[in-house]
Amino acid sequence: MSKSVISTAEAPQAIGAYSQAVRAGDTVYLSGQIPLSPATMEIVGGGIEAQIEQVFANLAAVAKAAGASLDDAVKLTVYLTDLANFPQVNAAMARCFNEPFPARATVQVSALPRGALVEVDAILVDTH
Repeated sequence: MSKSVISTAEAPQAIGAYSQAVRAGDTVYLSGQIPLSPATMEIVGGGIEAQIEQVFANLAAVAKAAGASLDDAVKLTVYLTDLANFPQVNAAMARCFNEPFPARATVQVSALPRGALVEVDAILVDTH
């Protein structure tokens, strides 16, 4: 099976042994994004809402590098350090995605890299 790596300077560079995304056939697997600013590689300020917006901006940048958009997402996994922030994720998704919305799982975790409050990964399917 052939696979190709997707990367862009418009999203944070990987902070470990992984790729921003990998294409396998018509499917693109986006690694989890935390709310790092691509310019500074630091967590954005402004609390949970700003962090969620940055995560979706980072995912959108990687999707764009793959020749896709967030509307090509078929599955998301959302990781929150506090499930009380679930309504803010829903509100951001309503702004960042068009219907039909992707399938989604949301889980609470005890901690995320660099003290992030949220992380999201995605699976895209290229239908173009």
